[in-house]
Parts: sequence; C-alpha cells; structure tokens
Amino acid sequence: MENCRKNCGNFLEGIEFRPMDVSEYPLLADFLYEAIFLPPGVTPPPRKVVEMPELQPYIADFGKDGDFCLCAVQGTQVIGAAWCRYLQGYGSVEDMPELAVSLLPSFRGKGIGTVLLEKFLESIKQRNLPGISLSVQKENPAHRLYERLGFEIVREQADTWVMVYHV
Repeated sequence: MENCRKNCGNFLEGIEFRPMDVSEYPLLADFLYEAIFLPPGVTPPPRKVVEMPELQPYIADFGKDGDFCLCAVQGTQVIGAAWCRYLQGYGSVEDMPELAVSLLPSFRGKGIGTVLLEKFLESIKQRNLPGISLSVQKENPAHRLYERLGFEIVREQADTWVMVYHV
C-alpha cells in the first residue's frame, strides 16, 4: 500500500471502497466479463459469454449466505469489484470460497485494484474464513499482485494456477 501511496497520484482521491449494495449485484455480470484475461492481440468474446453455464456460478443469484462483494466506487459509478462465494469453479479449493476481481479498463494500472484487494482481504478476515482461492492464467500479470499479497500456488494446470490466500 505504501508503494501505491507514492505512485498512485490522485487516482485514489474520491474513490470509496465499500460492500456492494444489493441493488448493484446485477453489475457483477459486467465485472465478470471484465475479469476475463485476454492476451495481447486476442479478440474479446461477445459480452454474452458470461451467460455460459461454466461462468454463471460466479454471479447467478448473488447474495446468498457466504457471498461477499467489496466494490470500488468513484462518485456514483462502481469501477471495480472483488467478490467471493462458495462454488465449483475454475479455482475451487475445498472449504474455501472462490475470488473474482476486476476493474473497468480505464481504471487499471493505477493501484486501485491493489487497494481493493487489500481491503477485501482485510474484510474476509472478519468473516472467519479459512482463506479464499482463485484461478489465474499464467500469462496474466495479475498473478504477481496475488503473490505480493500473500496468495500461494496450490495447483498447476496447463495454462493456469490455482492460488490460495490463507486467512
């Protein structure tokens, strides 16, 4: 966080980090779409890709017991979201909810995602969870952020790692 304070300039000014309101849960479909990592030169899939059965568990009927979302808000616009829920997803680890996180493209690379994740990790400590898991493509530079924040690789697949943060 100290590094971000020195390098983030004014990008954090006016940004609030708070639990997502129930009325904002429909935005998770957009954030799930934005969470899809695309290597340079790869054409983005159509937005309706989030309707695929393998992606729906990340957002369908969000708000059930155990679901939690922290968002980054600038003014009235939600610009980022970090959420977790118990599901059988790409990064599932037994007895842990799985994390998904993304920012709107114009807010990336400014330290906002780092602060969002740091605050999210602080929040889940209050929830008595053993930890959280995630899946990240090996090509995705975000894996370095996850490692910096204390996530560890627990499973390797062909092009992805499953990582865990122990609370």
